[in-house]
Amino acid sequence: MAQKIGLLTSGGDAPGMNAAIRAVVRKGIYHGMEIIGVRRGYAGLIQGDFQKMDLGSVADIIQRGGTILQTSRSDEFLTEQGRQKALEQMHKAGLEGLIVIGGDGTFRGGWELSKKGMPVIGIPGTIDNDIPGTDSTIGFDTVVNTVVNCINNIRDTATSHERVFVIEVMGRESGQIALAAGLAGGAESILLPEIPLEINDIVANIRRGMTRGKRHSIIIVAEGAGDAKQITEQIRKKLGIDTRLSILGYIQRGGSPTAQDRLLASRMGAEAVQLLLDGESGRMVALQKDRITSIPWEEVFSGQKTIRMDDYRLAGILSI
Repeated sequence: MAQKIGLLTSGGDAPGMNAAIRAVVRKGIYHGMEIIGVRRGYAGLIQGDFQKMDLGSVADIIQRGGTILQTSRSDEFLTEQGRQKALEQMHKAGLEGLIVIGGDGTFRGGWELSKKGMPVIGIPGTIDNDIPGTDSTIGFDTVVNTVVNCINNIRDTATSHERVFVIEVMGRESGQIALAAGLAGGAESILLPEIPLEINDIVANIRRGMTRGKRHSIIIVAEGAGDAKQITEQIRKKLGIDTRLSILGYIQRGGSPTAQDRLLASRMGAEAVQLLLDGESGRMVALQKDRITSIPWEEVFSGQKTIRMDDYRLAGILSI
């Protein structure tokens, strides 16, 4: 049973990571464990950039976005030599286990360490919600709420000026954000990397709305679904109406986590500590049917997170 464990965040930051950090530290201390924070992800692990965490270290962070441990991407850790350096730093510091918070790349790094005998548990923290085996990831609920708020604001302008707005959201390989925000925001069309949508279909949807007197339209485009600028120009040319593009960018990633993400992060952080206390390794904490559980990383790596086709069809029905 691990008594001195490391904790790091890696990859893209996600709202709720701090709530997970808080849960790991306080649950660990409650059970008499020593928690060592690793700054700047795997780069900090290689460099031995460690700090002892106490109850005060995580005071007043549950409401903060980002990660107090900071994060980075480490090319050196992708090499066998880099991973060996990280392992040596962990042994030197007396670490008996590690909890990693992040996405697929973070988990693959943790998996490599676990194969070398270091107990490692993963917590899914990514706004993309693209991790197989868990119904939701930390940060997803917050980003969807952020995007929906932006849609609401843009809709006010679209209505006032009788415009079509194309809104690009994050999602290079996954349309989870676009679909959830588009359905919740009442978009006329939603473009996802997983489902190609012809420009003529988008134009037909807009024309249908105009026929019944609709004065504006909102088109949501996941960044991996096509060139949003080109889509905007094509709509303008085909319809001859004022069409504008709004790229939300990194505004989506920040902000205070929603209550839902704080709850999820707290539950997952506590479960990660419990798994190490139980002698487990090579597993990811997961949310399945509102229950916190865990699954082997092999299942995560071999699986594929798909979009909810029922939601996609519903969005099309409700946009008529």
